[in-house]
Amino acid sequence: MTRVIEVAAGRFAPGHLGEPTRIIPFEMVDAVLAETGKFEQRVRDLPARVVVYLLLAAGLFEGLGWRKVWGRLVAGLAGLEVADPSGAALWQARLRLGVAPLRALFELLRGASGAPSTRGVFWRRLLVIALDGSTLTCADGTKNLRRFLKGAGNHGGTGYPQVRLVALVACGTRTLVDAMFGPTSAGETAYAATLAARALHTGMIVLADRGFAGTPTIKAIATTGADLLIRVTGNRQLPVLRTLPDGSWISRIGPVELRVIRCEITVTTTDGTRRTEHYLLVTTVLDPSVPAAELIRLYHDRWEVETAFLELKSTILGGAVLRSRTPDGVEQEIYALLVTYQAIRIAIANAALSDPALDPDRGSFTTALQTARDQVIKAAGVIDGETVDLVGVIGCAVLADLLPDRRLRISPRVVKRAISNYAASTAKGRLHGPSHKATLSVDILAPTP
Repeated sequence: MTRVIEVAAGRFAPGHLGEPTRIIPFEMVDAVLAETGKFEQRVRDLPARVVVYLLLAAGLFEGLGWRKVWGRLVAGLAGLEVADPSGAALWQARLRLGVAPLRALFELLRGASGAPSTRGVFWRRLLVIALDGSTLTCADGTKNLRRFLKGAGNHGGTGYPQVRLVALVACGTRTLVDAMFGPTSAGETAYAATLAARALHTGMIVLADRGFAGTPTIKAIATTGADLLIRVTGNRQLPVLRTLPDGSWISRIGPVELRVIRCEITVTTTDGTRRTEHYLLVTTVLDPSVPAAELIRLYHDRWEVETAFLELKSTILGGAVLRSRTPDGVEQEIYALLVTYQAIRIAIANAALSDPALDPDRGSFTTALQTARDQVIKAAGVIDGETVDLVGVIGCAVLADLLPDRRLRISPRVVKRAISNYAASTAKGRLHGPSHKATLSVDILAPTP
């Protein structure tokens, strides 16, 4: 049996990402290198293009050191003369490349994927986007601590410096519309205002939680022309300018006129547990013909940004600390991580295009990630054949292992992993919390007097 491997020639051969190279082709990488002035003056054993793919592959194999990642890139290149660089040589190559090419690559790839017909992507012709923030941890060291702070805590704070990451995620496909990161000394709302100004526009609706309900953030989003649907604290007093037939009312936060929806949501589980909670939502969708109950159901899609962060921090990173020990290295590594995540999400969205009735939510990110890793090791599917297949090997694996349709289930907040034996012994049965099927009822409430 003979297997033909098609990769770039000569010293550029290790510069690939397996099948995801079709999403991030050589021409795209070369374009960002030219744009940022990072093309080499002479061809080294580690050309700039190869180093870009090394960084992206590191996003697929976050648990491995740089030499091990290089081993994955050349594993399928049997018979070709490829370099065997030392760890120091790989470090020097990453240092020469800098941050700019990875930042430019993310700018090219970011954006909502999918089509208008893809399920869950649009609501009433508005692109549904969720806004939220999280933190990543980076290597502890003097250089990183000059820029990144350790988190607060009851036991002297976290052990590692933290990087704040704020993202706009397209709810239908969980692709990154845009993202920013930096020191935790700046809050999520500071990053959100910048993101809104550069990424939001008319034709979008932004979902966000209570942390983004301040007047400056609401004003920043509304100024872009995008609609918003944000939860505010339940005890916030919002004046009633006029009421609407469905029980919602028109109010104002700062200069922005908003519709306020006050509701009571009751969840009943199969074990007989019943829980009721009050929600207060504000939106710039003022049209009274849009039912308040429909907006409440739409707000539930905000959880998709949480899933995106889970995939970044747990599925890809496995809870690990970022490798780089310098702020520039951390920035370079995070951009590579975001590009890698986006490429996998695009592959899943392309697979969903094969069936208009298929919800991209059912595409398993874990399956796509594992298949992408296999394709890197095999150096398979790097270059398109005569016929371009949007689905590819990764898409076929996703379609063959679809997740079941999502159903309403809840799980109580519990201690899933005790930090000490003492904590485990005093948790009083809160270490295990099975999920339960549930039913949901929503009641619209009138304004409080």
